[in-house]
Amino acid sequence: MTILTMPVQDVMIGDTLVRVSGEGFPLVFVHGFTTTSEFWREQAEEFSKGYRVIRVNLPGHGASPAPTSRSYCLNDFVEDVARVFRELNIEKAVLIGLSMGGIIAQKFALRYLHLLKGLVLVDTTSHGVGPEGTDDAFLANVNKLGFRKAVQDLSDISFSSSASPALLAWAREEVIKTPEFVAKAAIRSINDSDTRDSLSQIKVPTLVIAGEEDVVTPPSESEILVKGISQSSLALIPGAGHFALLENPVVFNRALSRFLDGLSL
Repeated sequence: MTILTMPVQDVMIGDTLVRVSGEGFPLVFVHGFTTTSEFWREQAEEFSKGYRVIRVNLPGHGASPAPTSRSYCLNDFVEDVARVFRELNIEKAVLIGLSMGGIIAQKFALRYLHLLKGLVLVDTTSHGVGPEGTDDAFLANVNKLGFRKAVQDLSDISFSSSASPALLAWAREEVIKTPEFVAKAAIRSINDSDTRDSLSQIKVPTLVIAGEEDVVTPPSESEILVKGISQSSLALIPGAGHFALLENPVVFNRALSRFLDGLSL
């Protein structure tokens, strides 16, 4: 496991725990379904050397609180991220979203494009993959197997066959930090989401990254994003599944670095 060597400041913004490290142009990282800001650990270590790295723990995920008085749908998460921008005085940033976080990033771009210098969509989709796909299958597994096993099984299939047992074990402990009621609300919202008709409105340089062995959101989903967003390009990460950022961080970080260099930040 990567141990961050730079100071990290934890900031509570509403129901969102935000981890901030480094200085420079802001990079805002948003994790995926039932994952946490720590899934960006390899990027935090690398990019905090030259950027202000801001890792969001969405409400109900990781160390963020999960009050029952609020909603946990994607549109609410978009507003949580917007509040992070406001309270950290971020005028422009590159927004980087993984999986569910990538859908949130698309929706954020459609609503707050003026705040973005660039967009990075990692192992994500432009539309829900139900009723026969992952979302409804997950809910069926929760009913059949129980929440803990269902969410850990989803984590397991998110990695390629070459992922280390230690990495799988670490991820299995991270994903069970999300309460069941939060996960069910979020997955239903993912299933209802569809940005395909709006992708042409995302007029900001965009990098789409996909693990070549991703079975949760296969590379064909990333190709839909690239076709829909005019200023976009695709980077495929070999030897990686849905969590390319963790499985092959060297190649992942190289692709992200090259994209950032091209933005003249």
